Amino acid sequence: MKTVVKIKKGESKRSIESKLRKLNQKVKQGFPAHLFTGKIKFDGNPVEIQRNLRDEWE
Repeated sequence: MKTVVKIKKGESKRSIESKLRKLNQKVKQGFPAHLFTGKIKFDGNPVEIQRNLRDEWE
């Protein structure tokens, strides 16, 4: 995901710094991966499932 910050010619230093602060806040938030860990429940051996999925390509 890309974030674009447009800075117009002649824009004040205060305005530019404000935009950069907002950008840094978004970057620090990131993706909350911890909310999704351990959510998939399935029966079987994960290694066998992975091998079967890889064999589908052949």
